[in-house]
Amino acid sequence: MNIAVNHLRSDDTCDVAIIGAGPYGLAVAAHLRSANVAIRVFGEAMSFWRRHMPNGMKLRSPWIATHIADPRNRYLLDDYFREAGLPLPKLLPVENFIDYGTWFQKRVAPDLDTRAVVQVVARDGGFDLVLDDGASVFAKRVVMATGLLNHEHRPAQFDGLPRALVSHSCEHTDSSRFRGRDVAVIGRGQSACESAALLHEAGANVEIICRGSLLWNADPGQRSTLRKMVRSVLRDALIPPSQVGPFPFNWLVEAPGLIRHLSEQSRDRLNEHCLRATAVLWLRSRLQDVPVSQGCRILDARRDGDRIALSLDNGGTRRVDHVLLATGYRIDVDKMTILDARLRDRIARHGGLPVLSAGFESSVGGLHFVGASAVASFGPLLRFIAGAGFAARRITRTAIGHGRTSRVLADDRLDSLRQETAFSLAGERERS
Repeated sequence: MNIAVNHLRSDDTCDVAIIGAGPYGLAVAAHLRSANVAIRVFGEAMSFWRRHMPNGMKLRSPWIATHIADPRNRYLLDDYFREAGLPLPKLLPVENFIDYGTWFQKRVAPDLDTRAVVQVVARDGGFDLVLDDGASVFAKRVVMATGLLNHEHRPAQFDGLPRALVSHSCEHTDSSRFRGRDVAVIGRGQSACESAALLHEAGANVEIICRGSLLWNADPGQRSTLRKMVRSVLRDALIPPSQVGPFPFNWLVEAPGLIRHLSEQSRDRLNEHCLRATAVLWLRSRLQDVPVSQGCRILDARRDGDRIALSLDNGGTRRVDHVLLATGYRIDVDKMTILDARLRDRIARHGGLPVLSAGFESSVGGLHFVGASAVASFGPLLRFIAGAGFAARRITRTAIGHGRTSRVLADDRLDSLRQETAFSLAGERERS
């Protein structure tokens, strides 16, 4: 795509352009703005959460790890609930989290530009961003905070089948549309189990089909109780704040700067171990009337009139009205088509994900990636909201000229201390 860029006005230039206004984009915006960096933020606030998460969903992250990061800890979930006059919920509904994110955005990025970025092209000294109305903005740096959209994984068995009969879980927010219909949910993680529960409660006839066994995690409330029990004895040695991954790897997950210094093979093993498909125990009772076919692989899926016929490797078959793929996401730079093809070709990758520097910078200078795109370089925490503060601090240091130092390990420890302090402050405010 050839881009003709007109002469830009001074207000059409910035030091850093952030593409995406979800938790990561907003956290980066809060930190950069606090450091007096000239930024522009593009996108609709919390759009992926609003348009691609099911109504009635509850967040699985513990409360203390679900605050969107800002450098002064002024905009915690507690502050939003207090201002809104709402009681603190035991489990956080997605609707409240979306409202919280919008409330956060109005405080850190009130000038949010809701126009879509349709193309990013590299040029000397930075990047040209072409917007959906034809306007252009020049930025010295670009932060890709575009999240999971368009990276959903669809197993090959379902290639070519119409979306009306086979869809991904991110394509629906309203489960009631499946009332009275036979639905096969494919997957075994949180998305699969919660989707199945919501569909069942909406009146659908649901079955979960998964290639392995369902694995259950303790829910945030139970872990908080356990935390209180062991705090006096083990000083939280077994339970880190974000609660990502099993012991003893969970504390390593809390230090993404250190994880970056591991070998690629070690990082891959850690990510595989800590990001395996699991569901939180509070879903179990909601699935007691939902049949689960575990240890089954789907050999073939084909259209059968206005239904879908499935053949399983155990000899079984299913004929259903709809297949819901709760099969997760696989980030791939090639799917980031807003990046000019020549720009994408210059990005070094590992397993489809960009290889990132200590400042979340790709092999293309000035082009940064955060969130799930950073998991291959920084580990599992970057797949969760809790990792946004770390990413925001690193990018801010780079943007103000302190991204490369001769004491990376010292910086990593400083980041870990800052994260621990932020969690501690949040915890004290929650308990007060």
